[in-house]
Amino acid sequence: MDFARYAINRQVNTWLFILILVLGGIWGILTLGRLEDPAFTLKQAVVVTPYPGATAQEVELEVTEHLESAIQQLPQLKRITSKSVPGRSEITVEIQDTYDGNEIPQVWDELRRKVGDFQRNLPDGAGPSIVNDDFADVFGIFYAVTAPAFDDSEIRDIASFLRRELLTVSGVAKVETRGLPEEAIYVELPNDRLIATGLPLAQIINSIQAENTVQSAGAARVDDLNVRISSQPGLDSVSNIESLRIGRPGSTDQIALIDVATVSRQSEEIPDHLIRHNGQRAFTLAIAGVATENIVEVGQAVDAALETLAPRIPLGVELDPIYAQHVVVDEAIGDFIINLVMSVAIVVGVLCIFMGWRVGLVVGLTLLLTVMGTVFMMRVFTIEMERISLGALIIAMGMLVDNAIVIAEGMLINMQRGMQAHKAASDAAARTQWPLLGATLIGIMAFSGIGLSPDTSGEFLFSLFAVIGISLLLSWILAITVTPLFGAYLLKVRQASADADPYRGVFYTLYRSALRASLAWRRLTIALLILITASSFWAFGFVKQAFFPDSNTPIFFVDYRLPQGSDIRATARDLAQIDELVMAKPGVEAVSTFIGQGGSRFMLTYEPQQPNPAYGQLIVRTENRFLIDELAQQLRAELGAAYPAAEIQTRRLVFGPGAGAKIEARFSGADPEVLRALGSEAMAIFNDEPGLIDIRQNWRQRELVIAPQFNEERARVAGIARSDVAQTLEFATTGVRAGTYREADERIPIIIRPPAAERLQVERLQERLVWSSGEQRYVPITQVLDGFDTRAEETLIIRRNRTRTLSVQAEPAPELTADEALRRVRSDIEAMRLPPGYQLSWGGELEASGEAQASLGAQLPLSFLVMLVISVLIFGKVRQPLIIWLVVPMSLCGVAVGLLASGLPFSFTALLGFLSLSGMLMKNAIVLVDEIDLQIDEGKVPHTAILDASVSRLRPVFLAAATTILGMIPLLADAFFASMSVTIMGGLAFASVLTLIAVPVLYAVFFRIRSDDSGVSKPGTRPTSA
Repeated sequence: MDFARYAINRQVNTWLFILILVLGGIWGILTLGRLEDPAFTLKQAVVVTPYPGATAQEVELEVTEHLESAIQQLPQLKRITSKSVPGRSEITVEIQDTYDGNEIPQVWDELRRKVGDFQRNLPDGAGPSIVNDDFADVFGIFYAVTAPAFDDSEIRDIASFLRRELLTVSGVAKVETRGLPEEAIYVELPNDRLIATGLPLAQIINSIQAENTVQSAGAARVDDLNVRISSQPGLDSVSNIESLRIGRPGSTDQIALIDVATVSRQSEEIPDHLIRHNGQRAFTLAIAGVATENIVEVGQAVDAALETLAPRIPLGVELDPIYAQHVVVDEAIGDFIINLVMSVAIVVGVLCIFMGWRVGLVVGLTLLLTVMGTVFMMRVFTIEMERISLGALIIAMGMLVDNAIVIAEGMLINMQRGMQAHKAASDAAARTQWPLLGATLIGIMAFSGIGLSPDTSGEFLFSLFAVIGISLLLSWILAITVTPLFGAYLLKVRQASADADPYRGVFYTLYRSALRASLAWRRLTIALLILITASSFWAFGFVKQAFFPDSNTPIFFVDYRLPQGSDIRATARDLAQIDELVMAKPGVEAVSTFIGQGGSRFMLTYEPQQPNPAYGQLIVRTENRFLIDELAQQLRAELGAAYPAAEIQTRRLVFGPGAGAKIEARFSGADPEVLRALGSEAMAIFNDEPGLIDIRQNWRQRELVIAPQFNEERARVAGIARSDVAQTLEFATTGVRAGTYREADERIPIIIRPPAAERLQVERLQERLVWSSGEQRYVPITQVLDGFDTRAEETLIIRRNRTRTLSVQAEPAPELTADEALRRVRSDIEAMRLPPGYQLSWGGELEASGEAQASLGAQLPLSFLVMLVISVLIFGKVRQPLIIWLVVPMSLCGVAVGLLASGLPFSFTALLGFLSLSGMLMKNAIVLVDEIDLQIDEGKVPHTAILDASVSRLRPVFLAAATTILGMIPLLADAFFASMSVTIMGGLAFASVLTLIAVPVLYAVFFRIRSDDSGVSKPGTRPTSA
């Protein structure tokens, strides 16, 4: 079908198509959802099971192992990891990559059923298990709220007010507050007064609990009414607790609690976690938008709501954004659109310089329509505007331009030879439309392996494949319809005879001479091509390897870990000093400190740390991302010297999936002692390598435990059980929870304990008295204990796929990639002698990139098969596709040079650039081979046809390469696309030149086309079929 003639003859239809694309593009720009990075599903859930009082080993054997067995029955399971700590089991369940986000809720329901069915098998005192499947929710609008002049109660009221009001904002799904000061009511009962009451501790606790329970009191009939009898709890104020009567049942010997104890309401002595912002105590307000809403609009609605609430927020309360995703997205998309416009402008400018303003305008308008149409299709198919989808347009720019350039070039040459515009357009399109379509489909299929990969990398990069597919198909449609129409309007050339040669310029003459020499010395040419390609493969071995690059966001983390078992107050003390130090550094804009656990998940790529009193994290925002590496290096050195007992690690945000340590050696086996010995040996190897920093192991240190030695015989005589001793010791240290005080929507624990003078000295534990039910009095605890032992105990047991696994972790030094650093120690680690039953495996970036590449490798054969079939169908022969596929390895030429010269690594994004590069080279080769075939079929001498066809493709290939290379310049400053840009720029610069030589020479060799000095070929040299 002659699409070009139809487009020119039916101009109204063509203009209607153009109008649809323009208006649709405007609609898409105004209404398209915006994100910073594409959403991908975190296919993980955490099953948390409390087991108060149990050691880590008891938790592992009695809870974790059995729950893992139940969960393992899930057919969707990919990996199961667990952490057993004293009093708690945490199991992380990871689902296979083949399940997409729509199927995950059903999987979690099945997980809940498995866990729920197992609850009856939990040991006494354990459970219930909680399945947390929403910890992957992203709270992209993240505020730190400081209120230094307000007390704890007022701060909680402010937090409740803000949360309640923000939940009413359109588009807001969740509002989470953390770091609020928690209150407790403490009943401090001195030891001597407890003994004087003659009452067992359990009875006093039960009296408080019974007084504040909510219980049904029945109902009575009054006439025709059924009147409910309401039994009000007895504790509605602190004074009511103080006046609570305690004593022996049936006796008048009753006393008020205030007579023997001091009752006070105050902040919890040992908080679960603490938050500071810029040196002040704070709490966080984290807001998540509805998944289908535009986060920019949600953020703007939240900002508007906060402005409206400003008069109702007390003076002195400050809301500072830790991370405002809507602002970041708006700025990032704005900057990226500017980059896109600059790329288009550069492309059009180059075309205007080398082909004249008329051709430049024709191709530029076609390119603009392609972009507008792509945005329209993105809106139709609900593909959000984010870094990857917009980057796809720039990645495809070379191929988008190439289609229009080929048609415009052919039309221009025909018009220079005397054809009318209609005939010139029809002839140019008819000659190349089907090869261009085949080449376009091959370019699309080059990305299908990544875009259709079922893992998180594929989900993260799906929009890249979708946008490239849409834009390339649209560019082909526009090239054969709109480009001829615009050409008919705008292209004006001086009339010339049909025999005039439009390729008589100096540039064409030099290329023709070089090509003629290459054909004459074809063996030498092929040998040189093989040598250059082989050298490129060799040089590629020296290129740094990486997975996903660091983020553009000027934020980094400082992770601080005291020895396992440290008190959260010690962690808070150190971090208060550290955040002052960090804030004093030049270039630091804000510091948010989280003590006891990480912050809310404000980005998909941020992995919050689970609760741990010895852990703290600083989120540091700098003026720009270029300051981070130097600042992080300073902090590692200064903090490492100032806090030698702590583990200090600095981390940057990364693009895309993958978090945790970049280098990780895992040792699996049964005996913790052997695992620790292997871990120590591996850490020694890591420490000897200067290219590794932040070296640690994830089982941490053993914790000190005070173990009372219970004497069964004496205890039975005295009528004292182990639980009595445990309660006495808990009362003497942290205090025993004796109930809950309800106030409005708050639940405040009531803790009974001795005064600080008796409670805070461990050596006084031997002075405690325990109630003897046999003697009906308090007896010294030493009567039933043989003493107290102090020993080190495993308090953090980590399992992976149901096997105890200790991981030695490290980060590469700033000047190295993870791959380079790993190579330095890998052989030494793998040379370690492992006892029978123990295994070594590698995690970190090696595992993450390996899984992504394995998933990609599973898809690529099908993609290449489709590409091969298309290339065969285009020609209906074998030798032409073979020539085209032999050009593909040459796409590596220049990539190695570019990456080595720039010092950038070959990252996952560089792989995308390499695929794009391969597609562009194949397109050039397909159109060139097809042109040679056409000219031979028209009766030209084969050798002359090769020369003329190659010269006719010189300007389109050169311009496509030049426009693509120059169009990539704006992306060099973007951390995510820098490696990809250099890959395409370097590869295209070298490989395009090689292709213009390689394809004609290979064609001549495969079809045995020989030439003499006159350029006349010998008969029978061009077979009619492959």
